[in-house]
Amino acid sequence: MEPPSASPRAGRGPWQELLLAVSLLAFWNPPTTAQVTVESVPPNAAEGKDALLRVLNLPGDTASLTWFKGETVLPTHKILLYVIDTKITTPGPAYSGRETIYPNGSLLFQNITLNDTGSYILQIINQKFETALVRGQLQVFPELHKPSITSNNSNPVENVDSVVLTCESQTQSTSCLWSVNSKSLPDSPRLELSLDNRTLTVHGVTRNDTGPYECETRNPVSADRSDPFTLNVLYGPDTPTISPPDSYYRLGANLSLSCRTASNPPAQYSWLINGRPQPSTQELFIPNITAKNSGSYTCSVYNNATRLNKTTVKTITVSEPVSQPLLTASNTTVTKDDSVVLTCSSNNTGVSIQWFFNGQILTLTDRMKLSQDNSTLTIDPVRKEDAGKYQCEVSNPVSSNKSDPVRLDVEDDSTEQSSGLPPGAIAGIVIGVVAGVAVIAALVYLQYFRKTGGASDLRDVTEHKPSASNHSQDQSDNLSNKIEEVAYSSLNFNVQEPKKSTSASSSPAATETVYSEVQKKVSS
Repeated sequence: MEPPSASPRAGRGPWQELLLAVSLLAFWNPPTTAQVTVESVPPNAAEGKDALLRVLNLPGDTASLTWFKGETVLPTHKILLYVIDTKITTPGPAYSGRETIYPNGSLLFQNITLNDTGSYILQIINQKFETALVRGQLQVFPELHKPSITSNNSNPVENVDSVVLTCESQTQSTSCLWSVNSKSLPDSPRLELSLDNRTLTVHGVTRNDTGPYECETRNPVSADRSDPFTLNVLYGPDTPTISPPDSYYRLGANLSLSCRTASNPPAQYSWLINGRPQPSTQELFIPNITAKNSGSYTCSVYNNATRLNKTTVKTITVSEPVSQPLLTASNTTVTKDDSVVLTCSSNNTGVSIQWFFNGQILTLTDRMKLSQDNSTLTIDPVRKEDAGKYQCEVSNPVSSNKSDPVRLDVEDDSTEQSSGLPPGAIAGIVIGVVAGVAVIAALVYLQYFRKTGGASDLRDVTEHKPSASNHSQDQSDNLSNKIEEVAYSSLNFNVQEPKKSTSASSSPAATETVYSEVQKKVSS
């Protein structure tokens, strides 16, 4: 919309003077054009921009238009006068050189300032010299600059200090909005805002309150956000942790321990091994450890800002790998309903014992009982399902080892009887052994007789009956041979494979038969 061609600074003519006089005289007349309205475009103007007080529904019989600044129509408040017929614009005392009036009555402000904020009155005079007043309002807001956040405590201590954060802005007539971690402030009793939201108080600050914080200033025409602000909360040290969590190590392994804690500023670390100070490092390394390296390992941490310290103690045990255990059984072949005891023996101390059956962990039944240290397993009574391979495994925290398997066989009562010798056969064997012993005794006696008494008898026979000496010698040798034949025959009889016993073979008549055979052989 272009401004009128007439210069606002044109001279005042008689007609204009008359209009001014009439307007002053008719100022208190009630308006006849109540439908006329004035609106601000935009509703909220930004400093340095343009704004328009736009007139709506201007009457067609309007003769002149005059804008005044303020709440009253006074000559000193006049901005511009515009005459419709002549299109002449006349400035008033309140004219700043930035205002322009249009034929429809609208008033344009260029490069608007904060001082332009306020009320404005449009005086309308028609051709009958009737006057109407229409009011308008102009709101001007500054363009905001980036705010900043300041803190009353640059290094607050956790759970000790409170912190007051202030949103600093060059413009006071603004609203302030806070955020933390890019989110709206949480609802917390430890967070307190001032009435104008300019300050945020964090009571009993913790490490979780570090932020970052931001504040945003706003007015109806602009908004700007501060740079993120982070609190440097001093905290810790927390109770340290030693890793890895393992407490048991194999002989000859490398021991590598690391100590960690949460602390601001970072904590200082130191170690003790069985009370003896070690180098002040966060990591501890001992190669090729032995049993002498067992004991207590203490990690101490210290924060020189909070002046707090904490310690953690870890017990390290160095153990040898376990050797293979020995599994023995009271009997590996048992009869059903008998009992058996399996014993697991180990050369290592402080071991745990686990039992296995047919390669699986043994599930104990109500017939099985373990000793207090698990080293013996008693099965009483034994059942067929208990037959199989048994093993025991010994372990300590660093190793484990299994025994060789022991097989347990379980037999029924009928099976054992069928596999043994009949009672008659056993009796026959016993009798045969007794007969054999008797024959051997007879042979021994015969040999003795031939060397002693037999020789004397032969000498006597020779002296009295010389012709019969050879006959006597032959008779003696023949007797000896017959006895030996009977003896060997008896021994051969007894080593024959036993047959099923009968009532006769199990009776004492067997012994008489053996002796009868001997007598017959001797007699013949």
